[in-house]
Amino acid sequence: MTGLRAGVSVVLVLALAAGGTSMATASRRQAEAVDWRRAATEADRTRLRNWREAWLKGLAQARSGGWAQDVAALGELVNPDRSVAEPGLPDGDYRCRTIKLGSQGRATLTYVAYPYFRCRVSAGGKQLVKVTGSQRVTGRIYPDTDARSIFLGTLMLGDEERSYTYGQDRARDVAGVLERVGPRRWRIAFPYPAYESLLDVIELVADGGGAAAAAGGD
Repeated sequence: MTGLRAGVSVVLVLALAAGGTSMATASRRQAEAVDWRRAATEADRTRLRNWREAWLKGLAQARSGGWAQDVAALGELVNPDRSVAEPGLPDGDYRCRTIKLGSQGRATLTYVAYPYFRCRVSAGGKQLVKVTGSQRVTGRIYPDTDARSIFLGTLMLGDEERSYTYGQDRARDVAGVLERVGPRRWRIAFPYPAYESLLDVIELVADGGGAAAAAGGD
């Protein structure tokens, strides 16, 4: 009987420990779901802290590299101090394009502007995916302040049909600052991306339908 009681006690202890671990895991996941600082990798927290440095260096390189007029034509889209209150993205479809500023090496251009592709926001403004294009971001939008949100996600390349889990591959992780820059216009600035540029800016323009109506567009 003594041995049986000891065995039962061990089982109870292990069960309680497992239950405690499960509760701790659930609590951590819940915190990560609402707080980008808990969800972000250390590398991405560093990149986000240095967003302004990357922005200014990228602008300077693009202008000195012969693209000053192109940069000027972008207007408020690439003004790091431009931000309109209530940055939330309504669910719906968007026209989106990527602008790359600066270069991580001498072999690449210091300015590249891609044509518009398709992006989609869902889950009450919490999920964003770039639907078309050879480089497609997909991930989660987190609230931060009344002037900006934070995007954490991963990069899909070529004909890939499934994305990496965020945090699995640093070269695929993306982290950006989401801000509203006009009535139907937003941007996400990605400081120090893994490839090519010093700053990537994704412009999002509300398309016709739900997103445009929610954003106050026509």
